[in-house]
Amino acid sequence: MRHTERVRSTFSLGRIAGIRVGLNWSVLALLALLVWTLSTGVFPATNPGIGDDVYFVMAVAAAVLFFASILLHELGHAVQARRDGLEIDGITLWLFGGVAVFRGGFPSAGAEFRIAVAGPLVSLAIGIASLGVAEVGLPEPAEAVAAWLGFIILLLLAFSLLPALPLDGGRMLRAALWRWKGDLAPATAIAARVARVVAALVIAAGAAMLVLLGGISGLWLIFIGWFLLQAAGAEGRAAVARSAVGDLRAQDAMVRDPIATRPDASLSEFVEESVWGTRHEAYPVLEGGRPVGLMLVSRLGQVPQDAWGGHRAAELMVPLEQVPVVAPGDELIAALQAIAQSVPGRALVLDDDRVVGLLSSADVRRALELRGYRVASAPSGSRP
Repeated sequence: MRHTERVRSTFSLGRIAGIRVGLNWSVLALLALLVWTLSTGVFPATNPGIGDDVYFVMAVAAAVLFFASILLHELGHAVQARRDGLEIDGITLWLFGGVAVFRGGFPSAGAEFRIAVAGPLVSLAIGIASLGVAEVGLPEPAEAVAAWLGFIILLLLAFSLLPALPLDGGRMLRAALWRWKGDLAPATAIAARVARVVAALVIAAGAAMLVLLGGISGLWLIFIGWFLLQAAGAEGRAAVARSAVGDLRAQDAMVRDPIATRPDASLSEFVEESVWGTRHEAYPVLEGGRPVGLMLVSRLGQVPQDAWGGHRAAELMVPLEQVPVVAPGDELIAALQAIAQSVPGRALVLDDDRVVGLLSSADVRRALELRGYRVASAPSGSRP
């Protein structure tokens, strides 16, 4: 699954095939809930008489394998995206499964379809293999775990193929519409409308289950439907933004050669050397000519002014790993999405590890206005 909005990682799991993998805190809550449900409800009902300790071990194994299968699903998307020339920002596991985030837009309808279908193909293989393992005569606990895993993976696979953005089925639908229409914007608009209808049906189904059957299954469906509804709206807004931005690149909107500071500069030196006389709101932090972070003037308030001399810019700067980095030729819409999802609300524009520009949402707004596109209001923090 690829989202318009990034899900931030809470824990880093390292890299697989060079792709950064992270874990959102919501996975831990879901993992605990899944282990409890499997160990106290599902496995005792399907395989009675094994014992509570064994049920717990089975539940832990099933939950870990379940999230491993989700990770493999997202790696399927990511590996195919790399083959189609997209840069991978990383994969994050979270409450609704996984998110593979790519830098920039899909290069073609065919590329989007190949990337969208790669994940489901991986899940299909895992699901069939798991059900096959359950039939080879393993000990009962292992057989039960394999059977549950195969069933739940294939069930989620069917759900992911619903024609609702940002699900894989919605991306396949948009790719087909894109190929038919020859234009991404109208294809996204149609796919987003279909997604809203699907989301409404999911919510209605959840409400009916809640009324007729009770329990939490109906509430869970309503929650999923609400998520799909919000995501479909985000996709529609992104399509409008992409249409407005057109072929603009980061270099067309960035503030060129921004004033920088040093990580070892005291806060007093930072104000005197950089802020005084320029009054921008953000400054790249360079060490040996290479960026190490971004200093936000708003963070000066965290330290009393009479103590500025004893604190360094490195203590208050946003570290580089939390700052979006784009190239001058990157699509402006992709840069804007990265900015919206970031801590500082700005992106560094690098050319061969050299800072050549700084980009904020206000800079994008000015670029759009120069093109004659009216923007209702400027976002906060409008200076570089």
